[in-house]
Amino acid sequence: MGPSAAEPRRRGPASSARNATLRLMVFSAGMAVGMSWLVPPVSARTAPRAAGKPVPSAHDVEKSRQLARDRAADVGRTKAELAQADGELDGLNTAAEAAVERYNGERLKLERSQQAYLDTQQRLTEAARRVGQAQDELASFAARVYQDNTGYDRVSSAISGRGGPQGFMDRAGMVEVLAEQRTTMVRRVKAARTVADVFRRQAQAALQDQTAATKNAEAAKGQAQAAVAKQQASIKSIADRKRVLEKRLGQAQARADRLARERERALEARAARKVRAGLEHAGAGVDTANVVRRGATVAQAALDWLGTPYSWGGGTFGGPSLGVDQGAGTLGFDCSGLTMYAWGKVGVRLDHWTGTQWTSGPHVPLDRLRPGDLVFFATDTSNPDTIHHVGVYIGGGRMVEAPYTGARVRISSIHRTGLIGATRPAG
Repeated sequence: MGPSAAEPRRRGPASSARNATLRLMVFSAGMAVGMSWLVPPVSARTAPRAAGKPVPSAHDVEKSRQLARDRAADVGRTKAELAQADGELDGLNTAAEAAVERYNGERLKLERSQQAYLDTQQRLTEAARRVGQAQDELASFAARVYQDNTGYDRVSSAISGRGGPQGFMDRAGMVEVLAEQRTTMVRRVKAARTVADVFRRQAQAALQDQTAATKNAEAAKGQAQAAVAKQQASIKSIADRKRVLEKRLGQAQARADRLARERERALEARAARKVRAGLEHAGAGVDTANVVRRGATVAQAALDWLGTPYSWGGGTFGGPSLGVDQGAGTLGFDCSGLTMYAWGKVGVRLDHWTGTQWTSGPHVPLDRLRPGDLVFFATDTSNPDTIHHVGVYIGGGRMVEAPYTGARVRISSIHRTGLIGATRPAG
């Protein structure tokens, strides 16, 4: 808000003091009936209400505010619901990760079982080869024995065989050895068949069991992932509903604020009309003493800038300005900048510092304050050196102040911690 846009309205020389006094008395009358005079800067004031437009009742305002509170509660519930759903999603994600890892483990075991099955098949092939070899050896043994005994009887072999009786004994010993070999071969065939059968059953059982375990793990993985997807969809639905409710809340709050402002302005205008009527009837009864006139001008000058941003170091005799440091980018006032500007309107040039503003005139008892007086606040009310804040008194225990960074020029009560005293600048 630039100085030119918010310059107070110009008045003719004859009516300036009277209008300043009148506007301040209108404000004081409004305070007497319990109103809060948050008058915006001149450039920000809205157009008068259209004639005949109904004034929102206190019931209408409260009803709109209750609707906003209800919608705020709805938003709060959806926030809690969303937080709970997020927590559940974390648990489901953990379970899904565990299921995926279980599946990965079972799949690895299946790969090993498949390899073990292949190894067993190779052992089965080797065992079958050995069975065949043993069977071939057994057949060869039988053939040799048969050939050795064909065409001979035991007696004639013993008498006439090559080598005589000794040869017979040798052949008989050979037969015994061959018989033992035959028995050994038969045992080896049986053992090879038994081992091959055991390997076959073990490999088949292991592969079947691991295939089943892998299928179960894959099913669990799919269920866990489906649960995560479902929860994510639920969270999206809740978040969408929350956005809708937040939008409705914003609309309800905006309507409540609008109705409250309309009612406040309507009551303000009604009170002003009553005060004007009373002043016109009283006529010359209005006190136009110089002190009252000057103080009213100072108070109105401060009131003209209600709503202006606080700017650290901001404010000149001409109006708001860019501040310094954290106020360098903000066009506005700090506390002593606002009071310096307001008193400048009556020709009193104060310093931009609470320290010298405190000593700029006589100190005034708090029960004898008049509009325009400066009220000061300190961290130690027994030590003026600790003064840190100042405002312009406007009557009814209230002041106009530029409070702190992030706030705006406003009307506040003077009755708060740190009130050290008041000064009526001279000049």
